[in-house]
Amino acid sequence: MSPLNKQLILTVDDTPLNLDILNGILSNDYDIKSAINGKIALKIAEAVIPDIILLDIMMPDMDGYEVCKRLKANPKTSHIPVIFVTAMLSPEDEEKGFKFGAVDYITKPINPAIVKVRVKTHLSLANQQKACMTIIELQVKELHENQKAAIHMLGTAGHYNDTDTGSHIWRMADYSAALARAANWSVSEVEAMKLAATMHDTGKIGIPDDILKAPRKLTSDEWKVMKMHSEIGHKILSNSPISLFQMASEIALSHHEKWNGSGYPNGLAENDIPESARIVAIGDVFDALTTKRPYKEAWPIDKAFAVLIEDSGTHFDPKLIQLFISIKSEILEIKEDWEKQYNSL
Repeated sequence: MSPLNKQLILTVDDTPLNLDILNGILSNDYDIKSAINGKIALKIAEAVIPDIILLDIMMPDMDGYEVCKRLKANPKTSHIPVIFVTAMLSPEDEEKGFKFGAVDYITKPINPAIVKVRVKTHLSLANQQKACMTIIELQVKELHENQKAAIHMLGTAGHYNDTDTGSHIWRMADYSAALARAANWSVSEVEAMKLAATMHDTGKIGIPDDILKAPRKLTSDEWKVMKMHSEIGHKILSNSPISLFQMASEIALSHHEKWNGSGYPNGLAENDIPESARIVAIGDVFDALTTKRPYKEAWPIDKAFAVLIEDSGTHFDPKLIQLFISIKSEILEIKEDWEKQYNSL
């Protein structure tokens, strides 16, 4: 291994002579940084992220156990292997060292050969672990991307034969995610909403084309069939135990429910309607109002907001409508961004 590729070892001991001995044993094969107390060791470890740390236990102010504990509690340094190098010889001391997260325990006076072998062994194990973690991270990323692709396909399939514009599901999902964020959903929940909302009309796959694309007002019987899309979508999406699809299934089922109980398919009212569906109902209607469709022109923004306010407490959750109004600037930014993307095609 060339000098430029040497791995870095941090040695920690309050006795300079002990540091000199360790550094002399290891400096031909590794880059070395040293610290004479725990406080300095923690600063160096976070700044340079050594490949391994050789740590004394008996030090003033902060002993090695505490240093190791803090290293393992810090996400930046928790992965660094720690070997205790100490004159504390009892089995109880060694057990305590492993309890605090050390990977090995070398007793003083140190044997140079043992130090070299132990360091080499644990660096090799750490390198293998890093390689495995890299592979796992790549696989998780690939699975996540595949999941997103499948979700996008489901969302698109639900609108394939509909008269909605192609980007409707992505815009309304962005509106819904913004509203969920304003409603204090966690970051992970907001991300899930952004994906789940796109599948709200998946059930339209099961609606006949002559009804879905009818260029006229539907008959009473046709409307009954059309309304079945919410239950069809729920049935399709609820087959998965994954929480994201469970959220999507409840949205698909309930996004046409109304705050006053006059919606479908179950006539749910107020907080009996899942919050996810109440949020999507607002994002979905706002996008429908503000975009051009074959049967209508896009409504002005102020008129669309006025309709939402007018229907607050009847169609929509009044608290969520107030939140949607409070983030009006963010909603308009989302709309503008989508218009820029559309115009650039």
